[in-house]
Amino acid sequence: MQTSYISSRRPLYWLAMGAFAVVMEAFMIAPLLPNISTDLSVDIAVAGLLVTVFAFVYAFSSPVLTTLTGNLNRRRLMIVSLAVFAAANVAAWLSTSFLQLMAARVLLACAAGLYVPSASAVAGSIVPPEQRGRALATVTGGASLAIALGVPLGSIIATFGGWRATFASVAILGVIATLGLVFGLSKKFGEGLPTATLGQRIDVARRPPVLMALMSTFFWATGAYVFYTYIAEYLGDTLGPYGPPLSVMLFAWGVSAVAGMVVAGNLTDKLGYHRCIVIALTVLIGAFVALSAINAYVPQSISLAPVIIAVVLWGMSVWGFIAPQQSRFIAVGGVSVAPVTLSLHASFQYLGFSFGSALGAYILTKDGAVNLGWVAAVFEAVALAFLLVTEHSKGKGQDKKTA
Repeated sequence: MQTSYISSRRPLYWLAMGAFAVVMEAFMIAPLLPNISTDLSVDIAVAGLLVTVFAFVYAFSSPVLTTLTGNLNRRRLMIVSLAVFAAANVAAWLSTSFLQLMAARVLLACAAGLYVPSASAVAGSIVPPEQRGRALATVTGGASLAIALGVPLGSIIATFGGWRATFASVAILGVIATLGLVFGLSKKFGEGLPTATLGQRIDVARRPPVLMALMSTFFWATGAYVFYTYIAEYLGDTLGPYGPPLSVMLFAWGVSAVAGMVVAGNLTDKLGYHRCIVIALTVLIGAFVALSAINAYVPQSISLAPVIIAVVLWGMSVWGFIAPQQSRFIAVGGVSVAPVTLSLHASFQYLGFSFGSALGAYILTKDGAVNLGWVAAVFEAVALAFLLVTEHSKGKGQDKKTA
């Protein structure tokens, strides 16, 4: 019986490996920007466009391409998108100019934007209804593991093999995951699953509570990527020769991120999404303020310990926002349109990533790394304000009904 259970869940592990490869590629490039900048002879702010453009393309191509391919067989769609993803990583590995690498990143964004929603949508169809939660957790666990282990692993690979080697390693993962889908999923897998039209997505997004939640997502993501995109520049400027290897700091951040996701998921069930979001964003604001304050006022020789503490709090709180925010979308939009609201959440998340990375490049060029945390904290405060205003308005409406 145990063997049968493992066998029935085996396709989920291939889906999770695909998610691991996609998320690893999406997040590993930011710490590599200084190396890419030097190797391709472009300014660090220009290299940052690799993050900005990827996130922007993902934000807009994902809902459009998912809608346009809604009538296609999901198994075939995931196989093709993951194969294209692997090929695009090969193209990035072989690129010899910034424009070639940018073109590969655009293709990567389109492929990732097709794969991730499809994998999430069909994961629950493999198992009985009572096991769907665990099925989704398995697939999203691949993404979580990529944040905790994939990003620092990419940094380690880049240390010994150069930044191109990271793309080669992700390409290998993509090929393995693609073959797993080819041989591990039945040919009828994922048939008949509905896909929301663009019109339906727009109608849902125009609902005031959903729109306010989307604004929180956008400003949270913007603040997050103002800082994360240039984490290597910040650590180098703040710690100098007293800092550990970048991969060590990224590992601490990644493990903290996964811990934050797990803790927030459990607390959301106990405290509700509102309190959990308030806690996550408040801690995140404090962490970003602390990171800039350390850079500005603490000597490099004694800054390591406070930086580590701030990085851990940053990692836990920035990803601790995800689970309660997803619960918020389900609550304000309704269960019936949850797939639409959650996909909109993902699009606004990447739109914020794009805007944040562009803004971070401007700040870094104009004032240096010291102001990254201050600006990031402002955006997180705006995200929190959108939540508080929404909940206050809802409370007033309920009071009027009661009266």
